[in-house]
Amino acid sequence: MLDSYRRVLSRPGAFRFSSAGLVARLPMSMVTLGVVLLVEGETGSYGVAGVVSGVVVLGQASCAVLHGRLVDRFGQGRVLPLAITGFAVSMMLLVLAVTRDWPMLLTYVLAALTGAFQPQVGACVRTRWSHLLDRPREVQTAYALESVLDEVVFVVGPVLATMLATLWHPVAGLVVAVVAGLAGTYAFAAQRATEPPSGQHRRGGTRLPMPWRTVLPLALVCLSLGALFGSAEVTTVAFAEEAGSRAVSGWLLAVWAVGSMLAGIVTGAIAWKRGPAVRVRWGSFAMMLAMVPPVFVEGFPLMFLALLVGGCSIAPTLIATMSLTEQTVPPGRLTEGMAILHTGLMAGVAPGAAIAGFVVDHHGASAAYLVAVVAGFVAVVGAQATRTRSPASASSSIRARSRP
Repeated sequence: MLDSYRRVLSRPGAFRFSSAGLVARLPMSMVTLGVVLLVEGETGSYGVAGVVSGVVVLGQASCAVLHGRLVDRFGQGRVLPLAITGFAVSMMLLVLAVTRDWPMLLTYVLAALTGAFQPQVGACVRTRWSHLLDRPREVQTAYALESVLDEVVFVVGPVLATMLATLWHPVAGLVVAVVAGLAGTYAFAAQRATEPPSGQHRRGGTRLPMPWRTVLPLALVCLSLGALFGSAEVTTVAFAEEAGSRAVSGWLLAVWAVGSMLAGIVTGAIAWKRGPAVRVRWGSFAMMLAMVPPVFVEGFPLMFLALLVGGCSIAPTLIATMSLTEQTVPPGRLTEGMAILHTGLMAGVAPGAAIAGFVVDHHGASAAYLVAVVAGFVAVVGAQATRTRSPASASSSIRARSRP
């Protein structure tokens, strides 16, 4: 099974840029939680902490597509170092604003800037894989690898941020996130040998067309998945508290991530006969069905099993979504296309969490899992609305059109 991964990682420079990208992505899973821990510790208010972290996410979501366009136009080596430097400066100023009691308006502005500067490393890594590999199966394996690494980031990051905040100081988690972001992004951007060519977003003076009939439905799928993630996380915490031990919620969510991670590893090793468009549709349907059992589960043992099985549909669906984007979007605008999907994921988390929280307050945790089911249904609708040509013809046509 691991031969597929060994083949893609043996390509010159592949292991180095993938490893650097892993470190560079740690801030994704550490910053918002770190901000909550810091602001709540300084102000004593979870409400204020939630607003500040929400502004960070909003800033990131609003500028993700712009980051993608800039990278496609000017190159990863130019844009990423500037973005991560702006992120680091804004983050440290935000820490000062919170710890030294600067005006709240300034705190919100710095939080927005922190999110706005955060670079789209995940999209850049996948674009680099697409440039390096020429076989669709190998690209799928590489995307599966990156999805697994995403899960690693979201398992390790929150635990690391929480440990540093509780055992040392809330600022420590944010400092580690900044250092990891700087080191990983600089190392990634410095590897020019594997960097995709820039400035290919136009052909004959005309901007390359974005296949919106595919990208917009996929963005809806990602928006729905983000809402599913946000609602399921809040609901799982509430379920654990109702069951008598809120601390178990972290282990429940970790098991959910482990299920996704294992399924992602298997997905990357399989030579699929069906294209990614079909797998997106079936994966979305599976994710919706996977959130039904938690509605009826009582007790921790069965919930661990339900979430482990439910997690198995996450990574395969996201891998298929990214693979379909890679095969459909022109290479000169691929980072932008990936950023659109990442924006959908981020934009869906907050409303999903908010709606689930409302349902928890009025009807309890079990009923709140229905929010995730509804989000999964919307993802199914988006997947069914996706229209594209066959993967092979779309990919070869796009690559031919993009060559000078």
